[in-house]
Amino acid sequence: MIRPVIGTVATRVAITAMNLLLVVVAGQNLGAAGLGTIGLVVLGITLILLIGNIIGGGGLVYLIPRYGVRPLLAPSYAWVLVTAGVAIGLQQVVPFLPDGLAGHVVALATLQAINSIHLNILLGRERIAQQNGILVVQMAIQLAAFIVLIRLGAPTVMDHIHATYIAHGATVLISAYAAFAHMGKEDRGSPLGSSLTALFKQGLLAQGANLLQLLNYRLAYYLIEHFRGLVPLGVFSVTTQLAESTWLIPKSIGGVLYSKVSNLEAAERQRDLTVILFKTVVVTALVCCGLLLVIPDTAYTFVFGPEIHDLHPLLLLMVPGLVAMSASQVLSHFLSGTGRVLHNTIGSGLGLVVTVVAGLVLIPTKGLMGAAITTSLAYGTSVTYQLTVFLRTTGSRLSELVPHAGDRARFHALVDRLKDRIGL
Repeated sequence: MIRPVIGTVATRVAITAMNLLLVVVAGQNLGAAGLGTIGLVVLGITLILLIGNIIGGGGLVYLIPRYGVRPLLAPSYAWVLVTAGVAIGLQQVVPFLPDGLAGHVVALATLQAINSIHLNILLGRERIAQQNGILVVQMAIQLAAFIVLIRLGAPTVMDHIHATYIAHGATVLISAYAAFAHMGKEDRGSPLGSSLTALFKQGLLAQGANLLQLLNYRLAYYLIEHFRGLVPLGVFSVTTQLAESTWLIPKSIGGVLYSKVSNLEAAERQRDLTVILFKTVVVTALVCCGLLLVIPDTAYTFVFGPEIHDLHPLLLLMVPGLVAMSASQVLSHFLSGTGRVLHNTIGSGLGLVVTVVAGLVLIPTKGLMGAAITTSLAYGTSVTYQLTVFLRTTGSRLSELVPHAGDRARFHALVDRLKDRIGL
């Protein structure tokens, strides 16, 4: 357990550092408006992937130990093509992609959906180190390509898009080799009919939760663009990326927890692992938020460009939500790994209601400050529901989630039991 967590944390640190460097390069060369457009492109890709990952997404991690790999491949690849067609059709009816860039967004989402299938196969087979290495390579290629393209001529948003093509295209080939190089007889799995039914059931529930959660994360982007314009959106997108860097360790732990819980059968082990990791991520998030606030605001302006300023008040308002969503990284992966995905959907839906109501009231009147307040309110609502479900279904007490002096010994004892249980 320790080794996968450390490796995943190191991976996310490296990816986040490279992503922030990419934002720095974009901010210095394209300005706040360019950052705003890039934010909308990334958001468009993510929205399309929510459809694509119904079949080839995180549900594979849960289903591969139960059905094998081979029965899940054909429907996963076929669904990628269906997703591309659906995205193109939706854009004609309800434009949700940036003007003039819709074709590129769909193509990039298609590449990323294929890559997601391969990476989830690795995660489902607990080959976490390989998945981490591929993700680092992908981000490194994108950053290097973007820097090269920026230097070749007048900087434009297309430089970022072309760099993304290069990175995702290369990663699809690398991840395919890693996913299928060691496939053996044990991966033949169950008949297509039963596995296909399971794919849709698990995928629809999981992606319903992800769609609602993404709207919690990013609906403010559309509201800011509508009421305030691209330049404020650029400022808020940088603030959001900085803020979400506090989720490095929580997301890393959550991903490993999902893989472990999906492969464990003992409910007590699942609960104990979740409790100790819940405490870990909350403490870590508080420390990371403190570090963000210690950095002078002038430093952010110096790094990201003169149009990026006054981030401290926004970050401070987002702290409660960031800590809440750090806790959610553990709770949501516990619920997914134990087959209770519906509760993630409900929690995200409750948060979305808060996002819509608070966002429409606060963003037009208070601007970016209103967006930051909306973020914390929505995240807090979601995690409150998840926590309630966790306590009820596991019989845990709220006091068990409060850190205390005995947690260190308990953590090591739990790791030792897990090693004996699953051979780590």
